[in-house]
Amino acid sequence: MDDELGLSDIRTSYQKGSLEEQKSADEPLSQFKAWLAEALDKGVNEANAMTLATVGEHGRPSSRPVLIKGFDEKGLVWFTNYLSRKGHHLAINPFASLQFFWPELERVIRIEGKVEKLEPVESDRYYASRPLTHRIGAWASPQSQVIDNRKMIVEQAAKYALKYGLTPPRPEHWGGYRLVPDYWEFWQGRQSRLHDRISYKLSADNQWIKQRLAP
Repeated sequence: MDDELGLSDIRTSYQKGSLEEQKSADEPLSQFKAWLAEALDKGVNEANAMTLATVGEHGRPSSRPVLIKGFDEKGLVWFTNYLSRKGHHLAINPFASLQFFWPELERVIRIEGKVEKLEPVESDRYYASRPLTHRIGAWASPQSQVIDNRKMIVEQAAKYALKYGLTPPRPEHWGGYRLVPDYWEFWQGRQSRLHDRISYKLSADNQWIKQRLAP
């Protein structure tokens, strides 16, 4: 095994916080909101970025970062191209996982559940709030498809900017998804690799069961 970069010697001592059962929220959404608010308040880089993992028709997993654009008791929301690789995966297998990693706070949040498309009116509302260049970009990019060069994307952007001006409509192939959680896990780094892990699992009668997991 090649270790010229000294990877086996890289170690971090985690000591910025703790996560105790009695101090954590009774339900996961409140805990998530508190941790996300703290990450934003402390200026964590890309605190709104989350890794989305999906599985395709042959059981091969794929992950990529997306940006959370909202959350409530129904779930966590992001927007993307429905014809992208992740869109095709979710059409085949509507279950996915999300992960937030905030190294500045030595924290990780994992969420699992079923994914559903937002209602068109919700996607329309968010699309209309985006900067004009971002709205044009949704038309210009055939996301995940092979293209010859960057020039093609630039030309497509110019084409749709000319076609739609200041009021491009939302493309039918672009919109929002919502992950409806049935499992949450909150990880806080601790010294000696004795990390804190608190999970919340949704029971058959829609109650959250909070448990501590071994690190």
